[in-house]
Amino acid sequence: MANTSSAKKATRKIARRTEVNKARRSRVRTYVRKVEEAIASGDAAAAAAALKAAQPELARAASKGVLHANTASRKVSRLASRVKALSA
Repeated sequence: MANTSSAKKATRKIARRTEVNKARRSRVRTYVRKVEEAIASGDAAAAAAALKAAQPELARAASKGVLHANTASRKVSRLASRVKALSA
């Protein structure tokens, strides 16, 4: 357990950030799942629309430090290539 007042405050701050990050991560996963489901259903238009909605969420997560920038970029790239293959 934290002994100093500064350590106790740090613990409180970490707990708050963890909650915010958890919500952001969950939000990203939801958007990515919507793209995955649209790809699985074979609906190219819905998949493209879902990808268009998911891209800013992934970028936002990367900018806030929830995801690494390269991870977000990789996810967008892979989803985009799958959506493109669906419409081809």
